Amino acid sequence: MGIALNLTGRMVMTIEALIIWLVIGAIAGWLAGQIMEGYGFGLIGNIVVGIVGALIAGWLLPKLGFVLIGGIGATIINAVIGAVILLAAIALFKKAA
Repeated sequence: MGIALNLTGRMVMTIEALIIWLVIGAIAGWLAGQIMEGYGFGLIGNIVVGIVGALIAGWLLPKLGFVLIGGIGATIINAVIGAVILLAAIALFKKAA
């Protein structure tokens, strides 16, 4: 499950991995919206915020020495942290504009 090689040797994402990304993105985006009051983006918006948040956390948190190792719970926590960072940055830019 996850990333697989196709017949040409290229890496491709399996459908199961895509569904997991979407579910974790939706959960993380929704939780971040609950933490940062006033942010509700609907299902698609929550998925986008959650996935972008996961990417931010995956890049930023190891640089800060903060890494959660574990299963799906740790993945969701990382994605929520990244999504909250994203929403806080958006809020700062909105205030500045």
